[in-house]
Amino acid sequence: MSEAVHVSDEALNQAADHLGDLLQARGWVMATAESCTGGWVAKVLTDRPGSSAYVTAGLVTYSNAAKQAVLGVDAGTLAQHGAVSEPVVRQMVAGAVALTGADVAVAISGIAGPGGGSEDKPVGTVWFAWGAGPEQTEVALRHFAGDRDQVRRQSVLFALQSLAGYVQQLKTRA
Repeated sequence: MSEAVHVSDEALNQAADHLGDLLQARGWVMATAESCTGGWVAKVLTDRPGSSAYVTAGLVTYSNAAKQAVLGVDAGTLAQHGAVSEPVVRQMVAGAVALTGADVAVAISGIAGPGGGSEDKPVGTVWFAWGAGPEQTEVALRHFAGDRDQVRRQSVLFALQSLAGYVQQLKTRA
């Protein structure tokens, strides 16, 4: 595993500001569907005055039951792949967009530690998805090093930067 990367509050705020500017320029709103980050992405975004112009909802679906009840994640998918998986974060994005009417959403599910890891999914394993719906979703798997706070900070930054890159790439709304 690589060395932990320190992510400062300033770095998080800059990434949130950049994403907010991109969303405002397009007139879009976004939603978050967070598990291991516990709403941190939504918190950083809404720290900025005027963020209600581009943040419609922040959904913390920490348990599998909440992922199913709130976001419509399929119980069979959870049973087969586990909460920390590509199919689950894809369904989390689709559910967040469907539930909130957001133009785009970001989803995060991972193992921040210190416990909960396994050989297949060690602590620091985090799946991300972002997009405008099921057919327009991108995913990424990252393995972050460090303690719980460091894993979560790295996850928040990666989510903000990934969604910003996605929004920047889109020329027209799907």
